[in-house]
Amino acid sequence: MRRISVVIADRHPVVLEGLSKVLGAAADFSIVASCNDAASCIEAIRSLTPDMAIVDPAMPELAAARILSTVNSENRSTHLVFFVSSEDCELVFSATPVTCSIILRDTDPEALVQSLRHIANGHNVLPSTSSDSIVSREQGTTSESGLTALTERERQIMRLVSEGLSNKEIGRRLNTTDGTIKVHLHNIFQKLEISNRTVLAALAISQHDRATAPREKT
Repeated sequence: MRRISVVIADRHPVVLEGLSKVLGAAADFSIVASCNDAASCIEAIRSLTPDMAIVDPAMPELAAARILSTVNSENRSTHLVFFVSSEDCELVFSATPVTCSIILRDTDPEALVQSLRHIANGHNVLPSTSSDSIVSREQGTTSESGLTALTERERQIMRLVSEGLSNKEIGRRLNTTDGTIKVHLHNIFQKLEISNRTVLAALAISQHDRATAPREKT
């Protein structure tokens, strides 16, 4: 029997241990790496090319955006699964490309395993959401529609955030102060109706992937 190879990455050791026990008890899963930071997760995805990576999107160092970028550019066979808390679900949902899946942390073990098997069979899994959220996924999120209101400088900053640069590094790149970058970020967050850099970076990567995706010939 072919086993589903999995990389797990979370900032909380108890979550890593719990996922290890749950998946370790399932004969069709094999955890090939357990990581507590973005760098080790990215390295594991690059070197092991797992079937899926179960990731905490709130890890430091813009983990979600960096890991998403790695999967999209280098390991398209790896399905990215964001393992999120209920309170963060809407933010992650609004910024997650349709190629990724989302599973809530409070999912019971049996349902978690079944969801992961469904993902391994080529399907996406999303949490049960309100009709408003479903509509936003189908028609484009509020955050994405707000992109048209961004200035060219704000778009530059958004792209640099997605590369993992700090405010000071962005300021040096654009020949301005990090205080000015903070003001720009505040304006960007307001226009896109988001609250943190991780979501902004994920949006930037998602937009880039859509812009560069090959179009079907008619």
